[in-house]
Amino acid sequence: MIGLTILGAVLALASLSAAVLALLARSTLVAVLAAGLVSLFASVMFLLLAAPDVAMTEAAIGSGLTTFLFIFVMGRIRREGTQ
Repeated sequence: MIGLTILGAVLALASLSAAVLALLARSTLVAVLAAGLVSLFASVMFLLLAAPDVAMTEAAIGSGLTTFLFIFVMGRIRREGTQ
């Protein structure tokens, strides 16, 4: 039980650090990746809280699809801006 509490605290601190990085990043790509990392840490926290369905949804949609979509759109905007 103590191990889960420590792991939860470490994940919360890592999530907070990634959120601060997302806010302070000068590069948009770094900010998007850090936001995806926050979502991934949230997914692990949901798994620790015995909610595997919520964890799987958060990992697939929040971390995976959303991050991919942001990076895809950023690439499209850059390509169209150079033409």
